[in-house]
Amino acid sequence: MALHDFTIQAADATTSARAAVFMTAHGPVKTPAFMPVGTRATVKGVTPDQLRALDAPVVLANTYHLFLRPGSDIVAEAGGLHAFMDWDRPILTDSGGFQVFSLADTFKLDDDGVTFRSIVDGAWHRWTPEENMRVQEQLGADIIMQLDQCPPYPAEEDHVASAVRRSAAWAERCKAAHHRDDQALFGIIQGGVYPHLRAESVARTVEAGFCGYGIGGYSVGESHELMLESLGPVCALLPQDRPRYLMGVGNPTTLVRAIALGVDLFDCVLPTRTARLGTAFSSEGRLNLRNARFARDFGPLDPACTCPTCTRFSRAYLRHLVNVKEMLGATLLSIHNLHFLLDLTRHARAAIEQGWYSRFMNEWLSGAGAEDY
Repeated sequence: MALHDFTIQAADATTSARAAVFMTAHGPVKTPAFMPVGTRATVKGVTPDQLRALDAPVVLANTYHLFLRPGSDIVAEAGGLHAFMDWDRPILTDSGGFQVFSLADTFKLDDDGVTFRSIVDGAWHRWTPEENMRVQEQLGADIIMQLDQCPPYPAEEDHVASAVRRSAAWAERCKAAHHRDDQALFGIIQGGVYPHLRAESVARTVEAGFCGYGIGGYSVGESHELMLESLGPVCALLPQDRPRYLMGVGNPTTLVRAIALGVDLFDCVLPTRTARLGTAFSSEGRLNLRNARFARDFGPLDPACTCPTCTRFSRAYLRHLVNVKEMLGATLLSIHNLHFLLDLTRHARAAIEQGWYSRFMNEWLSGAGAEDY
């Protein structure tokens, strides 16, 4: 396979699910795939060796946070993110646009770019699409995202329409400014929950032509049902021969349903964030390890799971770690939650390859605990 080729290896007959491979400069990525989030060049509480043992295919890093600290110039001097964080597999950097636009009182927007105040020291910075590409080229990830405007939910149609058109214009500028052939640049689809604006965003972004497409503007407050209702038509409009990345979504049930719509890649902070709060994913639904019912439960966290946490430690021990605020508790639950989503997407891929994804999805949705997600 040539660099940035996307090869569909199997497709489900009754859904739009597909199993594919996307070739990056640091190796192939088999899809569907979940990508753990390492915001500041680290997946919180988990070492690179532990991530490799989990067989994480891609790790995300956040351009906004790394631009502020330690600075993209320092990362570049270190040899790029791969050397800096000791990760020899693919890395994706988001543009940081979501972070900029989520801080409503700290940015000034115009058609040329965005000026924003640092959450670290209050200093003002200016990003144009060209400057954002320069920063992401310094960071050196395998997959990088265009700078876009992500409107909140709910938002008036006129505001979302303006964000769609600005993001499309910035997509063209990002593509023109991007010069590293070893990086795959993805465009981003916006449009909120307005079908005609989603369609316009797809048309304009696809016309610019990218290695893949992120689907943004979800998980910002809308219901899962509303998201899935508008997601299907977006996937149907996107090119079949390019990867589709649903940004910021890590709810297990949503992953299973979105794969059926044709989504290939996912990321979310949910597995590690909930772990730090003492919550575990499981085949029984979400488990709150602070609950007293686990105090004398010496069974595995999830009997159906084969991760190191479940094969070595009891619910009682994990509850103890959580309640006394030992950092090991967050680490062990993070390992388990990441394994849960990584294993879910691996099983989804196998089901597609074997021609029974519909059955796999229906069994998952009807399983014990599915309603918890």
